[in-house]
Amino acid sequence: MATTISQIIAVNPATEELIASFDAFGPDEVDMALAEAHDAYDDSQSHPLRLVAYLLNPVGFATEWLIMRPIHFAVSQPQLERVFGHTPHEDPFSYDPYRGEEPEGY
Repeated sequence: MATTISQIIAVNPATEELIASFDAFGPDEVDMALAEAHDAYDDSQSHPLRLVAYLLNPVGFATEWLIMRPIHFAVSQPQLERVFGHTPHEDPFSYDPYRGEEPEGY
């Protein structure tokens, strides 16, 4: 439900000057300029663990990209795989499991 300009002015008369600056735009553009949430709020966003997750998620994201991925890049180099015991992941586009390289001499 879009908020009307008269409702905004009734709540806060100081915004009348700001809204007057939108006179150059049509009604569609004014509706787009008003602030609205990206999605509907429900009580699941107020759970204390959800609030903790909002704080910890950037830490986990940064840890993955700044620490874990560079380590994986280093140990997954073909020359170092055997030293670190890294085995490539299976091919995501086939059903065949990864079996490793066949040893020479067989």
